[in-house]
Amino acid sequence: MRVVVLDYGSGNLRSVERALQRVGAEVEVTADRHAALNADGLVVPGVGAFAACMRGLKSVQGHRTVGRRLAGGRPVLGICVGMQILFERGIEHGEETEGCDEWPGTVERLEADVVPHMGWNKVRVPDGSQLFAGLDADTRFYFVHSYGVRKWELEDSGTLAAPLVTWANHGCDFVAAVENGALSATQFHPEKSGDAGAHLLRNWLKSL
Repeated sequence: MRVVVLDYGSGNLRSVERALQRVGAEVEVTADRHAALNADGLVVPGVGAFAACMRGLKSVQGHRTVGRRLAGGRPVLGICVGMQILFERGIEHGEETEGCDEWPGTVERLEADVVPHMGWNKVRVPDGSQLFAGLDADTRFYFVHSYGVRKWELEDSGTLAAPLVTWANHGCDFVAAVENGALSATQFHPEKSGDAGAHLLRNWLKSL
């Protein structure tokens, strides 16, 4: 499978590249829109501030690339801030920034005594998950973030399959992963999550 890791100036590009190669993907790290549109899978990583990531994404037309891929049912995986920017908006330090608006919802600061949330944490996976298939309920993943989506706002349309939302808790509940047709995303870093992360990436590759 040929996977593009989108280079828009943010993200652990090389660690994501190596993690995907280890589970059998042919990987290209590039900002080239043609390559990103035509790969079997597109990974959108991200670290840092929501606003800075959105500026970087728009600078390479990444928001349009994601939209075009999803319109054609072509798989996209967002990681960390690469997941957050898929939502409607982000609020950091009082500044509101428009996201890609693939899902309604707001990325906001976690309500926790200790922020950032840094380290290994368990997740609550819904029935039917393909991303987490074959993983035990007590499996832990590696998180590094101060912001998250604390409320899932997408209404069930009743006509399409509802997205599968995985949750975690650090002072408050927050969205840890979403599976929504061709669009998948994780708040944690699978590329830093050892064997569990490799298993999840392998599951994602199977869907391509």
